[in-house]
Amino acid sequence: TSGEDPASLPEGFSYLRDFAPSIDVELRYATTENFTGQVVDGYDSTDAAILRTDAAKALAKVQSGLEQGGLGLRIYDAFRPTRAVSFFMDWAATSDTGTKVQYYPTFEKPELFELGYIAEKSGHSLGGTVDLTLIDLASGEPLDMGGPFDFFGELSHYETAGLTAEQTANRARLHEAMLAQGFPGTHTDRDLDA
Repeated sequence: TSGEDPASLPEGFSYLRDFAPSIDVELRYATTENFTGQVVDGYDSTDAAILRTDAAKALAKVQSGLEQGGLGLRIYDAFRPTRAVSFFMDWAATSDTGTKVQYYPTFEKPELFELGYIAEKSGHSLGGTVDLTLIDLASGEPLDMGGPFDFFGELSHYETAGLTAEQTANRARLHEAMLAQGFPGTHTDRDLDA
């Protein structure tokens, strides 16, 4: 199990690892490896992914199916506290552009909201949205999806042009595995909603 106290969660929410202990969890907003370049308010742990219980159970089934082919999931973000969304809003109001080149090279901060890359009301805060990728279980390395986590641009759109055959196949593999367990669709190569 997660080692966390499930009683401390709202009803209907669970720690992902309680259903899928083999899923790799690397919550990037608990680190500086994200578009803000800072640890985000509300993220106290890099590996305690919380989701609605139904979404956690569905991801466990996705993981189980992928493991048969030597693959697995890596979770970059799951439930997002509302104070994290407020943190994003506060970040957007600053003049800090230290992460622009890496995460949003073709946009200015206000455009990130206008274009829907950052939402003032995030589906993550409802516990059914997850940012993820595929990893090779033997090496632990992520598969090439054609773009990095938290990149704001066309490259993160699921069917963007210019991907290699391998990148397209990797995106399709993840997409199909998620659809098979009832996740309705993708927003980017790594965002899926339960």
